Amino acid sequence: MRIRRYEGEGRRMIHLTRINHAPLVLNSDLIEHIEATPDTVITLTNAQKMMVLESADEVIRRVIEFRRCILNSRPGVPASEAGL
Repeated sequence: MRIRRYEGEGRRMIHLTRINHAPLVLNSDLIEHIEATPDTVITLTNAQKMMVLESADEVIRRVIEFRRCILNSRPGVPASEAGL
């Protein structure tokens, strides 16, 4: 999984691949739910839907890893306390 820090902004995003093989950078906080139908369809909180090549399990793994990375970069907030 690739988690990048964009210099000057301090943001981290999850990198996925659209069904047409175009790269996609997604803010995981906007995910409402994920369907595997058999393609993976991510529905965002604004009702926008995105189809990605990664499996639902892989998207979930990336979200968890992303949140662990965020928590580990904040001193004094262990991931175990956040339920991750």
